[in-house]
Amino acid sequence: MPSTELVIDVDTHVTEPPDTFVSRVPAKLKDRVPRVERTDEGKDHWFVGGEVFSSVGMTAVAGWPEPFPAGPSVFEEIHPAAYDASERLKLMDEQGIWAQVLYPNVGGFGAQHFLKLKDRELMLACVQAYNNFQLDWISPDPRRFVAVISTPFWDIDDTVAEVARCAELGHRAVLFTGEPQRFGLPLLGDPHWGPLWSVAQEAGLPISFHIGSGDTTTGFTPERMAAHGKPSTYAYASLEMFLKNGIQLTDLLGSGVLPRYPDLKFVSVESGIGFIPFVLEAVDHSFNECGGLGQAPNFEMMPSEYFRRQVYACYWFEETAPQRLLDKIGVDNVLFETDFPHPTCLYGNVRERIEASLAGHSDEVRHKLLWENAAALYGIEGPQSGTLNHPSMSRQKDR
Repeated sequence: MPSTELVIDVDTHVTEPPDTFVSRVPAKLKDRVPRVERTDEGKDHWFVGGEVFSSVGMTAVAGWPEPFPAGPSVFEEIHPAAYDASERLKLMDEQGIWAQVLYPNVGGFGAQHFLKLKDRELMLACVQAYNNFQLDWISPDPRRFVAVISTPFWDIDDTVAEVARCAELGHRAVLFTGEPQRFGLPLLGDPHWGPLWSVAQEAGLPISFHIGSGDTTTGFTPERMAAHGKPSTYAYASLEMFLKNGIQLTDLLGSGVLPRYPDLKFVSVESGIGFIPFVLEAVDHSFNECGGLGQAPNFEMMPSEYFRRQVYACYWFEETAPQRLLDKIGVDNVLFETDFPHPTCLYGNVRERIEASLAGHSDEVRHKLLWENAAALYGIEGPQSGTLNHPSMSRQKDR
């Protein structure tokens, strides 16, 4: 019989417009922040001081007719929903998506690209400009967008102040690197980060470990493409990034952060979920081999139990894990995403992918993965008691 489902998409990206930074920093800094320039080859790039800072088109390839790494060269070729919130809402309605969680591009998936600026005042101004930009961008309908706080994580005092400021402004999550040690900073479990965990827990804001928030070195190299070809190289680089989040989760589970901050939630973003059962089993096994709870004074439960209490992971293209492994992962710990408009995103096939991954599951399970878990985590309210009457949301259940 026909039914409707409300979907929350927990990982999408905004292609930042050219004025994102220059229009939101003090006048004395305008000439030093990232800006979009068109090269002699006719390509738009983000520049700082005459050097390329970030790409434009490579992070907005949804709908592009050629396979990655081909993509738009200029803003005019990008899908308008990538950078225009009103167009994004239209696309969401077409796909039957009620709300989306928003992540950046220019500053990096953990804000780590701002470190290239090598000026603390400038770096902080860019982070604040991006966070302010998000509020302007979501203004067409703040109910349906979740703004995520980028952090000046290289300075703990500035980070705490920025989280507190943005929490007051309406941001609903915190973006943080899962590998602070990659940048010469203390490990996750170090007391150095206690003020961040405290302010986020007090504000009820989950912490996002987005893939690529730490070491962004991948095997997507000319040498590998020459030896293995583009498809194999892209597959290698993708898996490298996904599985790095598995290492970050392992670090988090053993750090003592979860026992010390029992109400703080973490999300592994854009990493998939299929590796989660192995990570949990392997962490518990190795933890016990070295003495287990008797040698870990902060722990009252096994690492896997803290995962189920406080950690979430997101899927989009997978079918095996949603069909066969939910009992091992935890149906309360899984979220759905599309990753629009990135190279690996779902575009034009959102409903088909949902059906392939969840066919045969009960309405209760579907509701948890597509709506309930994310709604509770991010404080999202539906338009009318969790239903959205749009034709694209209809599905035919097994008769």
